[in-house]
Parts: sequence; structure tokens; C-alpha cells
Amino acid sequence: MSDIPLEVVADFLSRVPAMSLLRFRCVSKQWRSIIDSPEFIKMHLNRTLHTKSDRKLILRSCYLYSADFDGLDNTNVAHYVKVEHPWKRPEIGTLIVGSCHGILCLDGGVEDKSILLWNPTTRKHFKLPPSKFERSMESFRKRTMVFGFGYDKASEDYKVLRILQSYYMDSEVKVFSMKSKSWRKIANFPYYLKYQSAPGVLVSGSLHWVVTKDPDTFMVNLIGAFDLETEEYRLVPQPDYPKKKSKNFHLNVVALDGSLCGLCNYYDHEYVDVWVMKKYLVNESWTKLFKVAESDTRIKPFHYVMPIAYSWSGRRVYMVQNDKMPLWYDLEKKKVIPTKYHISDPPSYMEHQMCFGSLVQLDGGISGMVERVQDTKEELIEITSCQWASSWFFNQLKLFAINGSATD
Repeated sequence: MSDIPLEVVADFLSRVPAMSLLRFRCVSKQWRSIIDSPEFIKMHLNRTLHTKSDRKLILRSCYLYSADFDGLDNTNVAHYVKVEHPWKRPEIGTLIVGSCHGILCLDGGVEDKSILLWNPTTRKHFKLPPSKFERSMESFRKRTMVFGFGYDKASEDYKVLRILQSYYMDSEVKVFSMKSKSWRKIANFPYYLKYQSAPGVLVSGSLHWVVTKDPDTFMVNLIGAFDLETEEYRLVPQPDYPKKKSKNFHLNVVALDGSLCGLCNYYDHEYVDVWVMKKYLVNESWTKLFKVAESDTRIKPFHYVMPIAYSWSGRRVYMVQNDKMPLWYDLEKKKVIPTKYHISDPPSYMEHQMCFGSLVQLDGGISGMVERVQDTKEELIEITSCQWASSWFFNQLKLFAINGSATD
């Protein structure tokens, strides 16, 4: 190994899935030092995001489940396994606020009233400190509380946004900084949230919600955004909808492989238009990606489809109908393709979240009991993994050093 430059070793390892890298830490002290370094973690994350590799589908019901998205892309069958996580409360479930850089933001719900950041690959988590409300909860009539989670690229800081809002648009907003490990009160939210439980949708360093300027004009669809860098609010331009139908739909927003996606459910015509903003904040970049009719998926009025991700080839879009039925939409053939999934004790509903495998560390995190138990088991697995790595893997590494590529 000494004849292979360290930069070549690091470059090769940056192409390996995060879960395998955790096992390869036992190969040598040198490998452990490389894999644990902040520079390598950033290199590995950037490559993973750029190549859209090591993607996991996280399914939420009363439990959390995980499936390999790349395997689903090849076989049309998702094999879900139950994921052990710090909160085990099947009676109330765990809410997923969002996903960023392989970190899931989990909401403990009304009983726990706490937020937790968790990396399902490293099994490390950090529980945010509680933050008292400046005013009593009783003063917020018909209150709504939503969260958003994302990354401020300028300050290299992960942030959590909490919005408490009443029916009369009175609000209290706080932001948590992972760097400072503290909450700060910021300017009130200037719009009215249309959906009371919808978390912020992360796109281009901003969190997005469907809003209106006045609760009495509930049928007016606007897209409100919070910039994680400037911590300012703004409205996002929308597509040029057909004039005859511009107010005759329910609007939802989701993230589709890093782009803002608008879902227009025309409840009188029983179909959904899926729009994508290809260049953020550029109105002319809105493009209608496809339309799904009731005849395609048996969609009924007020029901919806949610796009999750493009296939690796980019020719298909994976989506979920009504939090239950997973589907592919073929962009070339313009038709829906049913998919299958295997899961023990299938839940009645399935909320999906895309998550990348990453080694991003949560400095100052609290190692829970789940982590300690699983790490003990993992030490036994690492011994066998290292024996395998010492033969095939080293041969591949040498080929990479010589040719710049390896073989399967």
C-alpha cells in the first residue's frame, strides 16, 4: 500500500458507498485517518451529490424503513427494512421534517416537543436544546407549528427553522444554528401557511411552503420561501398557468433532485400537472414535466401524486400516489408504470423521503443507546469485512492507481 499515493487512495475511497467506508475504517490507521478527516467527508459528500449515487428511500409510518433506490431503479421492486433510530414510539410515530446531506431532521411530535438531527448511516444523532416560546401557546388561537431543515452554504452551517402561527397570521419564528448550538428569534413569517403540517421544502438553500397573503383568500396559491443564508423571506415566481385554470387547483411543492417542483391538482378535471423550475427563481425556466390523469392512477379529486426522484438515466420519475402507491412515470413513453415493494407488516400510509448515504458528522452530538448497541455488533462485522477488503479491494485500488478506473 505504501507505493500508492495518499491522494489516489482518498480519491478511490470517495467513490465507495458511505456504509462500506465505515467498515473500511478498520483496514488501517491510515485509512481511518483519511475517512474520518473533514476534507475527505466533504469530498465524498460532493461526489455523492454530483453523481446522485448511494440514494436511500426512507419510508415513514409508525416506524422508519429504508430501501436502496438504485436497486429499485434496476428491478422495479423496493425491498424495505426497518431502521433502528433514537426514537422508538410506534404508538405516535416519528415525523420527518426534512433531509439534507444524508442527515434526517426528526420531529418528536406534540408529546416530546423536541427536534433531533440523525445520520442513519453513521447512527449518530444530536438532540436540539429546547427553546421556550416568547409568548404563551394559548395566545396563538388555532395555532400551527411547522419546521424546516437545511444547509447555509455561506456559513457552512446546518439550520432548523421553527414557525408558530395563529389563524390571524400572528407568528413567532426562531432559527437554530448547529454551529452555535442555540436558537435565535428572527422576523415574523409574513405569509399565511395553507397547510398546517407541511414541513419546509429545501431547494437551492431556501425552504418553501405554499402560502397566501390573507387567510380569507385561501384559494390564492403563492409560494413563500425563507433563505437560509440571508434569513429573509420572499415569494417565488410561479409558472404561467392556463388562464382559465389558474385558480382551479390545489398547489403543493416538493423537491425533485434539487429543483423546485409544483404540483397542480385540478380537482374538477381530475388530473395533476407536474411543473419543474429548472433554474431557481427564473420564472421562464418553469417547465411542465408531465401530466398524470385519473385514468392513469385512479386519482380522485383532492388526492395527489408526489414525485420523489429521477431514475439514474433521467428517463423516469419515481412518485407516490396518496402516500400509498409507488409508481414510475416514463417521460419518453408518457405512461405510468406500477412498482412493487416488499415490507414486513405493510403500513396503511407511507410518507417517503430521499436520503443520501454520507459521513457528515454531528459535532457535539449525543450518542444514544441505539448507537452503542449497534456499534458493538458492527465491530464483529468489521473483522470479516477487512479480510475481504485486503484481497479484492486492494487489487481494485492498484488498478485505479494505474489506469484511473477499476473493474467489477
